[in-house]
Amino acid sequence: MKTFTLVLLFSCIVAGNSFAQETANEDPFVSLKQDLQLRWPKNRLIRFVFHGHSVPSGYGRAGEVHRYESYPMLFHRNLCEKYNYATIDLAITAIGGENAIRGEARFQEDVLALKPDVVFIDYSLNDRSFGLEKSATAWRSMIEQCQAANIPVVLLTPTPDSHEDILDSSTILAQHAKQVRELAKEYEVPLIDSYAAFGERVRNGEKIETYLSQPNHPNKAGNKIVAELIGRLFF
Repeated sequence: MKTFTLVLLFSCIVAGNSFAQETANEDPFVSLKQDLQLRWPKNRLIRFVFHGHSVPSGYGRAGEVHRYESYPMLFHRNLCEKYNYATIDLAITAIGGENAIRGEARFQEDVLALKPDVVFIDYSLNDRSFGLEKSATAWRSMIEQCQAANIPVVLLTPTPDSHEDILDSSTILAQHAKQVRELAKEYEVPLIDSYAAFGERVRNGEKIETYLSQPNHPNKAGNKIVAELIGRLFF
């Protein structure tokens, strides 16, 4: 772990608080944003990879998959509209029901082999069964593999599960969200704090069910919140 203090630049404002964070020393996406603005024939294929469980896969209620309502796809559409001269590929390597331990085991073959420009990791909802320590080991391995390959990686805290009170910091899911924040700080990588963003809405009087298709899957409105947070890193 680096010994110096990391200062974070908050780059996304939602309801008065910041939930998308990048390192203050340097925007890791400066070069990529420049590439996104290049026109043919100077432009190139740019690839974003989303690795995780059922939420980035697009699962909704009772096993139905609504791929185009998932936050990766909503983000992709927004990005293509913003950078309308870029060729932008999106790969979703997420698998419903998977956890970080299994995701780490196939990380090299399924994620890094795609030669991504950015990797996003979202596993906390399913990591609860394996505990903080085992989950952290898997997350660390994936982060370090990205950094060894000079690939920017973005960490996401979980979207809500209505079985747990999102305003209770002692719940298992809240502890996993906290661990992801700590990993982002330790490795100096961008963080999308979905859990805090949804929590802020509940504090403001909204019901969490407004954003859920079932207790542990967001609906389109919930996915849109995460997509907009990610977009702020690139817009």
